[in-house]
Amino acid sequence: MREITVGMPARSLAGHDKDACYVICRVEEDYVWLADGRLRPLEKPKKKKKKHIQIQYEIPENLQEKLQRGEALRNEDIKRGIKMLKKQWEESHVKSRCY
Repeated sequence: MREITVGMPARSLAGHDKDACYVICRVEEDYVWLADGRLRPLEKPKKKKKKHIQIQYEIPENLQEKLQRGEALRNEDIKRGIKMLKKQWEESHVKSRCY
C-alpha cells in the first residue's frame, strides 16, 4: 500500500457525504482527517476511516508548492486545489461527482 500524506485529494466512498471531494489534512493509523475548505474547513476537519475513501496520489500543484516550502495550508488553498483537480478531471473526460 502506498503512503498517504497531507495534501492528497480524497473522495468519500461511504456515508452521508459519499462522492464528496476533500484534501487530507492529517493522517493517523486507521483514520484520516479531511477538509474541503467550505463545509469542512481546516478548523473542523472530518474524521474518516481510510477504507471509506478513495485517494488520488497526486497532490495539486498549489498545495505541493506550499507543503514543500513548509507553509501551513489554508482553506482558500484547499478550495483552489479541489477546483484545479475538478478542472483536470473534466478535461481528461473522467467522470467525477465531486462538487
